[in-house]
Amino acid sequence: MDFSYALTPFLAWLVAGVSKFAINSFKAKKLAFGLIGYGGFPSNHSAIVSSMAALIALKDGMGTPAFGVAVTLAFVVMLDANSLRQQVGKHATAINKLAADTADHQALRERIGHTRWEIAAGIAVGIAVAAMVNATLVS
Repeated sequence: MDFSYALTPFLAWLVAGVSKFAINSFKAKKLAFGLIGYGGFPSNHSAIVSSMAALIALKDGMGTPAFGVAVTLAFVVMLDANSLRQQVGKHATAINKLAADTADHQALRERIGHTRWEIAAGIAVGIAVAAMVNATLVS
């Protein structure tokens, strides 16, 4: 049984997440547990979907229906990360400003979406992980 299709996106998520935590901790000069979540460098979501598309391309080829579906899903996820979720972050900023004077307001997270640079880094992580898994677990 070929577990590489389950292992690859998990490893991509792990590598991107650990990298993001290390980068944020370095920048903050302390362990950055409060910065774990959506947004930041590299994009976990982009790494996950890119790793699957890359693994399918490496194992089955780019002419397969599975690769087409994987690339389509990857584009949807990355477009969402760059546009929709960035807009949600802007709305959170505005809501936080409006509600700053209320006693029971808990600030909304403002850093949600990804820049193109963060998405590109996620794609690079995903492709690298897929290549590593494909080279290591040749079935």
